Amino acid sequence: QVQLVESGGGLVQPGGSLRLSCVASGSIFRILNMAWYRQAPGKQRELVASITSGVSTDYADSVKGRFTISRDNAKNTVYLQMNSLKPEDTAVYYCNLLGSVSSPRLYWGQGTQVTVSS
Repeated sequence: QVQLVESGGGLVQPGGSLRLSCVASGSIFRILNMAWYRQAPGKQRELVASITSGVSTDYADSVKGRFTISRDNAKNTVYLQMNSLKPEDTAVYYCNLLGSVSSPRLYWGQGTQVTVSS
């Protein structure tokens, strides 16, 4: 099974930017539909952005126009460029395969903490 390791989080001021990276192991990354999720303490995990193996993307309304998901299959990596960050973006960010109703994601990595604060 593919293993995913997130990095790139940190503390930034409102309006700042971060670029998250998720490096995958395995040889099947190129055919996987990938996604970024986030979870704040006491809140449910939510889908932030997704990118298919065909490079089609989708975003949560709360991040549209500010976040960009991309992938580099040669590097087995998916990225999340986060611009114009807001305090409400503060959360632990996780990458994973894109889940579905019929096949939800059951296992998660450590994630990377993003804190937006002045």
